[in-house]
Amino acid sequence: MTPIPERHKVSSFLVYYLIISMQIGIGILGFQRIIAMSAGYDAWISVIVAGLAIHIIIWMIYKINESAEDDLITVHVNLLGKKMGNFISFIFIFYFCMLTVTTIRTYIEVIQVWMFPELSTFWFSLGFILLAIYIVYGGFRTVTGIAFFGAVLPAYLILMFGFTIPYSDPTNMLPILDHSFKDLAKASKDMALTYLGYEILLFVYPFIKEPKRSKKWAHLAVLTTTVLYTLLTFVTFAYFSEGQLQKNIWATLAMWKIVELPFVERFEYIGIANWNLIILPNVCIPLWIASRILKKTVNLRQRKGVLFVSIFSLIVVNLFSGREQVNMLNNYLGKFSLYLNYGYIPLLFIVVSIMKRVKKNAN
Repeated sequence: MTPIPERHKVSSFLVYYLIISMQIGIGILGFQRIIAMSAGYDAWISVIVAGLAIHIIIWMIYKINESAEDDLITVHVNLLGKKMGNFISFIFIFYFCMLTVTTIRTYIEVIQVWMFPELSTFWFSLGFILLAIYIVYGGFRTVTGIAFFGAVLPAYLILMFGFTIPYSDPTNMLPILDHSFKDLAKASKDMALTYLGYEILLFVYPFIKEPKRSKKWAHLAVLTTTVLYTLLTFVTFAYFSEGQLQKNIWATLAMWKIVELPFVERFEYIGIANWNLIILPNVCIPLWIASRILKKTVNLRQRKGVLFVSIFSLIVVNLFSGREQVNMLNNYLGKFSLYLNYGYIPLLFIVVSIMKRVKKNAN
């Protein structure tokens, strides 16, 4: 294990912004309709349940990293040997590339539907990925800085939802608990794509100064996003009837249409433009992680690795066109992230715990 130089590490409190910037992305623009399809207007319960469940996964992630005092790649090698461990880690390159692809392609669809129907998918994705490469070349500290600004600068957008209050009807959510446990569980599962991003801790752990002190910031970040998504769910459900919500794919953007300010007529255009900054960390962090995995598994220089995964992502982004294909992309990534976060991570935690106990008893 090669120690990470102190100058390449970030302060523990910045974990808060790393996780928030990953969890708040393109999914927040339209998650309300998806969860309402499963559990109606009881789906706000599922938002809270899914958010609370993440705290357990976060706790497991830290235990996994602490077992090797390094990232997941080292954990795999310690458990499975170099060849098999690196092979398993290699799968995560594909996962983070597809996370990048889903973020960029879904955002392009939003722009094409709401602003510029003739926007070229290729040229926009090329420009966006070139910007991400430039940032990743600056190193992990630069990527973390973008995550900080991506979380802080657009925060004013939250205030805009206050314009919906005069037109809201909280009784839309009554009666409470009108759906079965199965429906609520399905809605919780549907939140997987919206909530994903916290699994980056498996790979950024060695780059955190005093990583044990970062635990509270990781949990606080998840709590913040849970509260934000819950409040947004309340606002959306009070503003739309169930019938109206099913007709709005991008409910968050639809609510911004009523915002009236003296200096701007179509505020949703401002919101969509600001989302460039919000999703930028959603692209930079996965690209950095994918290239980091390449560096550690096949000994490929990270600068070259960034180019490799970026070119792959650019090609795949342009393979998807139309609402059905983009929706399919989101669904498959959501399912894969569900298996990863609620299947693989708990399984790995159990294996690591058993191995640790066996080694302790042997000594």
